[in-house]
Amino acid sequence: MSEKIRKIVVMAMLVAVSIVLVWLIHFPIFPAAAFLEYDPADIPILIGAFAYGPLAGLLITVVAAVIQGLTVSAGSGLYGVIMHIIATGVLVLVAGGIYKIRHTRVGAIIGLVCGTVCMGLVMMVANHFITPAFMGAPVEVVDAMLLPVILPFNLIKAGINSLVTFLIYKTISRHVIHGEGWKKKEEKAKLNGEPVE
Repeated sequence: MSEKIRKIVVMAMLVAVSIVLVWLIHFPIFPAAAFLEYDPADIPILIGAFAYGPLAGLLITVVAAVIQGLTVSAGSGLYGVIMHIIATGVLVLVAGGIYKIRHTRVGAIIGLVCGTVCMGLVMMVANHFITPAFMGAPVEVVDAMLLPVILPFNLIKAGINSLVTFLIYKTISRHVIHGEGWKKKEEKAKLNGEPVE
């Protein structure tokens, strides 16, 4: 299997895992704002951004958001798709961009922390402008929730997903992204004179 095809396959798999995760795991963090639900869907997207770069992470984000918006999160409609793309897009662009420049464990930590903070701040702005337009809620009501609810929600959500990504990325990268298992299979096939797919 060529590297290009393997990359496409892995990215498609990360999209699928993201959608399955949001379907299986989603729950509110703040009872007063039950519509804001935590889900781990950003973890495979962050892995894709670390593995293939921030633009690949953004592509995975857009594809996952659109499919999710048409299936498991159809109730949120276009509003949900837009907010998902903005939130996760900021997270993966910042985290993936920093990790691409500084490809170390420290770089990963800095990227994930900066991505988490940026997501929290950007989502305050996005909610101020977008939520009233789509949800019909008065701007004053939305603004009253920005600091006590929306900011901490996004920081907690991005923080948890960033921590899990940091803990599992190397293992996932070794076996799935770089395909140690695939390479061993290909090497064995070459030694046995078998065709390599």
